[in-house]
Amino acid sequence: METKARTAITVETTVKAPVAKAWTYFNEPEHIKQWAFASPDWHAPASTNDLRVGGSFSTTMAAKDGSFSFDFGGIYDEVIEHKLIEYTLGDGRKVKVVFEDKGDETHVVETFDPEGTNPLEMQQAGWQAILDNYKKYTEAA
Repeated sequence: METKARTAITVETTVKAPVAKAWTYFNEPEHIKQWAFASPDWHAPASTNDLRVGGSFSTTMAAKDGSFSFDFGGIYDEVIEHKLIEYTLGDGRKVKVVFEDKGDETHVVETFDPEGTNPLEMQQAGWQAILDNYKKYTEAA
């Protein structure tokens, strides 16, 4: 187990959608499959989500050419509808997602513990790209 402390990474966006829509599009599997990937050559062919404390989620992220895929998943630690989601990934890292209701817009802030393999900048860029896809998809729907 790694003992070296790693600084959490934060990514954020403001979605032009009321918090109820922003929440639904962030959490419903049929929506997650439309945005949970960092680049156009990837997709999310499968997603399950039991959005409650103790519930689990999993999204398959895969290269469209079939060369690589992985499941991104974990267990929910705290869920406050339209406000907060906290979960623990399968490898023990923590993630916190805050939804800030701003009327016709919702500010979404994700803070996550980085993994120890890839550079922090790469992890931040990847998570930001996925959040940007979420924003684009939610606003277009």
